[in-house]
Amino acid sequence: MTAPRWKIWGLVFAFWTLLALSYTASSVISMISEGEAFNWTRPLTWNLANAYLWMLLTPAVSWLGTQGGTGGWGRFWAVHAPASIVLAAAQVMLVLCIYWTLCGPPSSQPHLAFGAFARMQFAYNFHLSVLTYGVMLVVLRAIDSQRRLRDERLRNANLETQLVQSQLQTLRVQLQPHFLFNTLNAISALALADPVQARQMIARLSDFLRLTLEERHAQQVPLSREMEFLNCYLGIQQVRFQDRLTTHLDVSTDTMRALVPNMILQPLVENALRHGLLDKTERGTLHIETRREGDALLLRVDDDGIGLPPGGAREGIGLGNTRTRLDMLFGDAATVELQRRANGGTRVELRFPFRECAA
Repeated sequence: MTAPRWKIWGLVFAFWTLLALSYTASSVISMISEGEAFNWTRPLTWNLANAYLWMLLTPAVSWLGTQGGTGGWGRFWAVHAPASIVLAAAQVMLVLCIYWTLCGPPSSQPHLAFGAFARMQFAYNFHLSVLTYGVMLVVLRAIDSQRRLRDERLRNANLETQLVQSQLQTLRVQLQPHFLFNTLNAISALALADPVQARQMIARLSDFLRLTLEERHAQQVPLSREMEFLNCYLGIQQVRFQDRLTTHLDVSTDTMRALVPNMILQPLVENALRHGLLDKTERGTLHIETRREGDALLLRVDDDGIGLPPGGAREGIGLGNTRTRLDMLFGDAATVELQRRANGGTRVELRFPFRECAA
């Protein structure tokens, strides 16, 4: 659970205050050890101004960290090299102005002008401010990475629960008794008329059941594995539809290693068959397409069936599960679109970040 914002800022304020006080104590102790006159107001003013200005600049440094955190070292240096110089210079000048306004020139040089004082102090403190920027950047990126890791673990835990529920629901929807009965009846009818095709159907059903139960703990699988599962399912459905179904697979070769949520295509294909093509009297066509669009992966399922009802379709279990799983995996980076095709039928499109599986 995220801490309230006021608590976070309270901790940040306390950290910078304690840091300023520790530097002030160190300066005072050094002055005493060197026999100088005891004076705590000047080092306290300097250190508090220095610390609180960096505290106010923390959101800017954090934002710059997110801008330069992706795209390699070239982008990193392109963002942070000029940013560190500009912020460090501005911070040092503000500290010098605040210190001069509150404390004036050093007691040992009462006639020193601000310009000379600023040049002398700027040369000494600028590199320290650049170093402070770097340290802050590292710490803030580490905190952000820890937060992302924590959120990822939480999402993974939620996804595990959702995946189990999705698998159970998929098994209930896919392996309904009438589906198994129809498949077994088709095998029985082919056993005498065409034993070779009957054996092929038994093999497809076996592969379908095996692939349904395998990878059940995997949140994402390569697209090649997903297509293997889908081909088994389509092979069984082809027997049910016979010559009433034509299937086109347009799978781009550069997407075969892309990671996709386990069993993400089968519910979409099943919806197209059951709600679009099953009640169509003439031959129907099912088109499945995958391609890469920049940093996104596109999965598309088209059918030329009866199409959506005039009032729009109510989102069922399959599409609802698909939308929920993509949202849990990718958040706002994933989209699910259900629409009518211009030449008749229905189209479902999924878009989510393109990520390749490890070799």
